[in-house]
Amino acid sequence: HGLGDAMSSVRKRPSKLQDNLVYGLVWLACFAPLAWLAWRGYAGELGANPIDKLIRELGEWGLRLLLVGLAITPAARIFKQPRLVRFRRTVGLFAFAYILLHLLSYVGVDLYFDWNQLWKDILKRPFITLGMLGFVLLIPLAITSTNGWVIRMGRAAWSRLHRLIYLIVPLGVAHYYLLVKADHRPPIIYGAVFVALMLWRVWEGRSKMLPRIAGELSRSD
Repeated sequence: HGLGDAMSSVRKRPSKLQDNLVYGLVWLACFAPLAWLAWRGYAGELGANPIDKLIRELGEWGLRLLLVGLAITPAARIFKQPRLVRFRRTVGLFAFAYILLHLLSYVGVDLYFDWNQLWKDILKRPFITLGMLGFVLLIPLAITSTNGWVIRMGRAAWSRLHRLIYLIVPLGVAHYYLLVKADHRPPIIYGAVFVALMLWRVWEGRSKMLPRIAGELSRSD
């Protein structure tokens, strides 16, 4: 039986080639929206106001990828595919890249690097205040995303820092909601997805806690 189990585990374990292939597909899936957006910009297909369209789509893809990153752990648990968790870092860094490009497009293309105007916008326009706060909070998460930082900080401190994502995503949703003037459905949908993911985490936490409490009570009896 031992030899049979060992052979079965070897057969189930993906090869290095398969791993690299999956990583490549994840990378391409994350990069594809940027390439498509660049092509549409080159072809003049971004509508009557291409600068606003570019800025908004970069930000929206950043928010989508943040939500995908939050959805990876539930998907890994529900579908019993723990190896999916490896892709959180890649997805998270792509989300940061899109949000950084969103900000740079706004500051560079829309404001022409007018830092005084940027500061006025941060102080006077709530949606920009919230968006900038979310971006600033996202920076340490991107910097500390490597295994080296996990070792330096310790797993517990690293995990506490990365819980900032639970504040960053609602800031992004609020930023988007206040930005749009007509159709509020997309930010509402993103907000609902975030709430659903948080409810799953609460449910999972309680389902893990109840057996532990029951065990402690039985020992105390």
